[in-house]
Amino acid sequence: MLGVGSSAGTPVVGCQCRTCLSNNPKNKRLRCSAAIITDNEEVILIDTGPDLRSQSLIAGLKRVDAVLYTHTHADHLHGIDDLRAFCQIQKKQIPLYGKTDAMQHIQQKFGYAIRAAGDFWDLPVLSLNPISEQFELLGIKVTPIPVRHGYSDILGYRLGNMAYLTDVSDIPASSLMLLEGLEILMLDCLRYKAHYSHINMEQSIAYAGLINAKNTYFIHMTHDIEFEELSAMLPENLHVAYDGLNLTF
Repeated sequence: MLGVGSSAGTPVVGCQCRTCLSNNPKNKRLRCSAAIITDNEEVILIDTGPDLRSQSLIAGLKRVDAVLYTHTHADHLHGIDDLRAFCQIQKKQIPLYGKTDAMQHIQQKFGYAIRAAGDFWDLPVLSLNPISEQFELLGIKVTPIPVRHGYSDILGYRLGNMAYLTDVSDIPASSLMLLEGLEILMLDCLRYKAHYSHINMEQSIAYAGLINAKNTYFIHMTHDIEFEELSAMLPENLHVAYDGLNLTF
């Protein structure tokens, strides 16, 4: 987990709440993103938030082989330019995957980076790959999981027996069927109070029960959630994720 924070991160700028002032490193949250490292040490990112450079340095990432985009809100996309470093290191184009409208948005906003490899690596070198069905990436079956995010239709992803669902307000029944038999579920859990475009803690617990993964980890949390406090409230198979958490699946 490169980051498990919401769009503002934690600590929040200017905030004096107990979570933001906490010395517990598990209360320090960069914007939500994950790195999946294969047996061949290839790296698939889920989203490129604005903290990607810092996250890459902290995690010691030396390559990125592909990016899966859930959606194109700033806290999940606007670190895209930092893919340039990996293009420079690897001297190759990095493929991006996501919904057709997400790929179109990236083309419109970051069109300078959508280009073929050439003699110079001063800009990112990326390709757009719209997806709507299960596909194979680096030998891994990737299943897009359609979910609602407020008024938007976005994607979660299932890779093997792990699923990653961030920025969720509703999971359709047809998508729940794609989430059977999970070992690990990474699930949105914005805060305690209800929110129109994210599930809150109570809803996250309910969805975790429906999906029934062996272990569920809550992600995309605001500073309303203090790590130790929520951890103490959860049953054994539900967990509060934190930046730097490593899981094997």
